[in-house]
Formats: sequence, structure tokens, C-alpha cells
Amino acid sequence: MVSGGAEGGALVPERGHDVTRGLHALREAVARALVNDPLTLASPPAAPNNPQRPRAPYRPGWLLSEAVTRGKDLDTQSGAGSGYGDSDQAASSEETEEERSRLIALVELARQGDADAFGMLYDHYQGPVYRFLFHRTRSTTLAEDLTSETFFRALRNMQNFRWQGKDFGAWLMTIARNLATDHFKAGRTRLEVATEDMGVHDDATEGPEHAVLASLTNEVLLTSLTELPTEQRDCLIMRFLQGMSIAETAAVLGRSEGAVKQLQLRGVRNLAKLMPEGLR
Repeated sequence: MVSGGAEGGALVPERGHDVTRGLHALREAVARALVNDPLTLASPPAAPNNPQRPRAPYRPGWLLSEAVTRGKDLDTQSGAGSGYGDSDQAASSEETEEERSRLIALVELARQGDADAFGMLYDHYQGPVYRFLFHRTRSTTLAEDLTSETFFRALRNMQNFRWQGKDFGAWLMTIARNLATDHFKAGRTRLEVATEDMGVHDDATEGPEHAVLASLTNEVLLTSLTELPTEQRDCLIMRFLQGMSIAETAAVLGRSEGAVKQLQLRGVRNLAKLMPEGLR
């Protein structure tokens, strides 16, 4: 289930993640650029503490279906949570050392062919992967297909995974990003844009950008976002709509943290340039 505007009325996937705050932060950054205020790197909002757990129907085939069922039982016995709530933590910098150690252990087991371990990794990471692909494609169906393909490819290549400075979540996100890029390069579809606006916060700080912010709808913002160069668009999606840290974004993009800061800065400024004439 989805709510909002793009495909079939879908704007935001119901995956327990409130992207409204991220969109609001991005709108504020663009508004500051539009009124030529000194542009600072806006900090995306923190992920919700207790996002609701969604259904997870896109497991790649019978292997994961069986593995996840058994894996959840093992997870419950160990006292660790599973599902989307953990997925959001996987995409933030707030993971505990205990949780990181658990994930590392699961990855090592999965590399040895343990289906239970891979199923638990799927439950942990499928939310962020799906959410990134949804914001990248604006299509629920395509995001579901690419999410499934991402985990199929990861499953086939588990034995080849090496840490080498990139954690498992970043590796999955890199696979997802490459799949989306290949899809659009092949010209099989076009990016969908939202046709309905989301709820907008009305508590913006008064200032010279206030009038611009009031006129800058999420529909305009998301439409313009699709026109950015791929790397800038992906950077803004991960930083604002995914709530990923600079370090996590750098790992996915294969860039330094300093380069990600510059990508974010250029992305916001270029997004401002893409705004309709009436807002500039």
C-alpha cells in the first residue's frame, strides 16, 4: 500500500518512514538558495525512533521465504528485533556496537551459504533499499521489481562480498543504484513525478525565504529533483529522503565525505536553479 501521488496515486510508500520531514528540510535549503542567503549544508532530519513495521512481500523466492520465517524465530530468541524498525537504524549512524556485531556475524554466515542468515539480513535492509528505489524511480511497481532483483544479485554474489571499507548495507545500496541507472539508460521507462502534494509543515522559521518556502510545493521539488544529474540526485535522495549520514552516502557513491558535502551543496543550488520562474 502507498499513499499520495505518483503511480496509481502513489507518492510515498507506506514503509514506516516519514519522508515529509526530509522534504521539508530540502525545501528550506532550496528556499535559502533562492533568496541568496549564505547556504549551509542542511542537516536532514533524524529517522523516527519507532517507525511502524511494514509488510515485506518482496523476498526473492522460496529460499528467502523459508529463511526469513526461520530467521525471525532465531531473532526473537536472541532478543534482537527484525523488520523495518531495524532497517531504519541500519540507514542511520545510531546503530549500537552490539547491532553492528550481529550484522557482521550474519553477513559471515550468509557468505557461507546460511539461508537463515541471509533472510534476516533481507528483513533488516529491504526497507531502505526499497525506499531509495522508490524515490529514484517514482514507481511502486518498478521499485518492488528492482528491490527483488537487488537481493537476488546479492544472494548470488554473497561469497564474493568483501568488506574493504564498505559495509553490507552500502553494498546493497550500490547494487540498487546500479540497477536503477542501468534501467533508465536502457530507456525502458521514464521517471514518474508526483501529481499530488504531500502534507507540508507550516512551522517554518520566519525569514527572507518564508514567502518562497510557502510557494515551493513538494510536487515542484520532486519534479525538479528528477532533472538533476544522477549523482547529485542520488546524493539528495540519500541525505534528505533516506536520512543517511554523509559517511554512509559516501560509501554508496564511492566518494570521500568531502566530495559528498560538495555534491549536496551543488545539488541544492542546482535544484534552486530548476525552480519555476515565479520562484526565482
